[in-house]
Amino acid sequence: MTSAKLSHALITLALMPFVATAYTKEENQAVLDMIKLPAGFEIEVLHHGFKNYRQMAVTESGLLYVGSRKEGKVHYLPLPGSEAEKAGVRAGQLSMKFTMPSGIAYRDGKLYIADVGNLYRVDEAQSPGKASPTLIYDKLPKDLHHGWKYLKFAADGRLYIPIGAPCNICDAGKEYSKIISLDLETLTTRDEALGVRNSVGFDFAPTTGELWFTDNGRDMMGDDMPSDELNLLKTPGQHFGYPYVHQGDTLDPEFGTGHSIQDYQAPKAKLGAHVASLGMTFYTGKQFPQKYQGGIFIAEHGSWNRSEKVGYRVRFAKLNGNDVEYLETFAEGWLQGEEVHGRPADVMMLPDGSLLVSDDGRDRIYRIRYTGQTGADKGR
Repeated sequence: MTSAKLSHALITLALMPFVATAYTKEENQAVLDMIKLPAGFEIEVLHHGFKNYRQMAVTESGLLYVGSRKEGKVHYLPLPGSEAEKAGVRAGQLSMKFTMPSGIAYRDGKLYIADVGNLYRVDEAQSPGKASPTLIYDKLPKDLHHGWKYLKFAADGRLYIPIGAPCNICDAGKEYSKIISLDLETLTTRDEALGVRNSVGFDFAPTTGELWFTDNGRDMMGDDMPSDELNLLKTPGQHFGYPYVHQGDTLDPEFGTGHSIQDYQAPKAKLGAHVASLGMTFYTGKQFPQKYQGGIFIAEHGSWNRSEKVGYRVRFAKLNGNDVEYLETFAEGWLQGEEVHGRPADVMMLPDGSLLVSDDGRDRIYRIRYTGQTGADKGR
């Protein structure tokens, strides 16, 4: 199958109707028993029963929203013990149907939803029964290939939005392969990072406010090339290489001719080929041990076209200033041999410092907490 035909088949599959999966307690526990975490951490299934959980956002009242790329819906549920739960809010979904609404963000009482081509705002985000999405921006590209989005607000209120390449590898022009920011008052955009193939995860450093982002490397260059990237944007307009240079040190066999590696920004870390690094977040809480504070958690969705599967885990990047001191696996076990039991898509820190992981492969949201208890201590 050619690359173009394969891409069309994958997009068609993504738009097919899906039926949500409800698991038994025993089925959930069987997966939890597979997952390995550092000593002192515990994991639980926070929610299941919706389909294809992707990016998450939470309101002040503890109402959690989550986008579904394949199902075309935005779901919500009250967090256990939250004000939303005490107010009687039950899990449900917004009435509107979207096209791949992976990306959502919350700010100042409003929920923002990006599907392919459009940005919507929900003014009554704290009261989902009254929620009615309003179209506020419709000038995003309409291409389905890499057309799903990821959203986050910078401290200055600008909304950051990725514009993926409409292909595996191509030079599609200035409208694509970048991350932009949108001023919600004037509805004008600014190019932030260029030469970005498909970023489905980014966050802002808590100390500097600078943008860090993951980027998925191209396919069809073999099992081990090129690597996904963890990048740092220092100045708006910096170019990170795509489609000419990959992983900071490799010219593309088709589009690299006439280009110099030194002209493009190298990644801060190579994350591995085909691991599909998606959602990421800086850890700014206090619940986890000191080593995690100020570092980055990254969800690896996992490979789809490699002879031996890789990814399907959550990794942690320890930073030393603007450098990655080391990378380590934080949560794994969704991949058992070549059998897949989950695909982490996004990570988000809750106000109490616990970490949520959305799984769009087996339709669960997990919560990871640090208790400090290990081994026999857990039963005391």
